[in-house]
Amino acid sequence: MSCIHRFIAVDGNFRWESISVQGYESSETQGTTVRWLVGPEEGAPSFAMRYFEVESGGFTSLDVHEHDHGVVVLRGRGRVQLGDDTVDVSFGDVVYVSPRELHQFRCVGQEPFGFLCVIPAERSRHE
Repeated sequence: MSCIHRFIAVDGNFRWESISVQGYESSETQGTTVRWLVGPEEGAPSFAMRYFEVESGGFTSLDVHEHDHGVVVLRGRGRVQLGDDTVDVSFGDVVYVSPRELHQFRCVGQEPFGFLCVIPAERSRHE
């Protein structure tokens, strides 16, 4: 079913109506949260869209997946590892992560590093 999740900026924090903040913490991550903006709950058959936010000094897990990712940076500054390369990114930059590509996202500024991440629907279970 189609839907709209309205964006709310409160005290510099990124939020969307009816979207809960979920921890994305494990022994391999630090200071990372995720918000599922479009996914199984909305009935999206082809893709899922998530918003990740990484605190200053934080990072996502160092991952390799069979699926690809599309990423758009919305706030802060980050450092992205893609295979053996590491690249600094900031607002508006777009990152494509190929299938089976080693990847990780790190916040390198004082402001949180926030980005949208689109993945295929078959991988959109809340992992």
